[in-house]
Amino acid sequence: MAVLMETERLQLRELDPQRDAEAMLGLLNDPGFIAGIGDRGVRDAGQASDYLRAWHGAQYALHGFGHYAIERRADGGFIGTAGLIQRADLSMPDIGYALLSSQHGQGYAEEAARAVMAHARDVLGLRALCAIVSPGNAASVRLLEKLGLRRVGEYVIAAEREPLAYYEITL
Repeated sequence: MAVLMETERLQLRELDPQRDAEAMLGLLNDPGFIAGIGDRGVRDAGQASDYLRAWHGAQYALHGFGHYAIERRADGGFIGTAGLIQRADLSMPDIGYALLSSQHGQGYAEEAARAVMAHARDVLGLRALCAIVSPGNAASVRLLEKLGLRRVGEYVIAAEREPLAYYEITL
C-alpha cells in the first residue's frame, strides 16, 4: 500500500485486511482502545481481517477516505490508526485516532491527526470536520482542543451509552 501522508516521524497509508490483521487485532484488544472507544468483539486475526474489509473497506469505497495505518518512519512499526469516518447521521466526516497504549504520550496522535486534517483540506477538499469523544477521555479531549476543534454539543450512538461530546472545526 502506498504511503498517503508523511510527517517528520510518521507515515500513514490505507489499512489492508491481510497485511494489517494482526496489528489491528492487537489494537482492537488494547486495554486503552477498549476503555476509550469500546470492545469491538474481534478476537482473532480472521475477525480482524473481516473487520477491516467490511468496515474500513466500505469507507474507502463509498467516500474515498477512511482510517489509515500509522507507522513509524524509522522502522515501519505499526502504532495505531488515524483518519476519517463518514457516519450516516453526521453531516461531515468524523476525525478519529487510536494508538496502542505503549505509544501514548509521545505526540504521535497529534502528529497523525494534523496530517489527516491537512489531507482532508488539501487533497480531499473538505471544509469542515467533526469529532466525537467520551467526555471522560481527558487526553483525547485535550488533543481535539489543541487541534482547534471546539465542543458544540452532544452525540448519542446508542441508548445504553452515555452521550459523547461532539466537536467541530472549519478547515
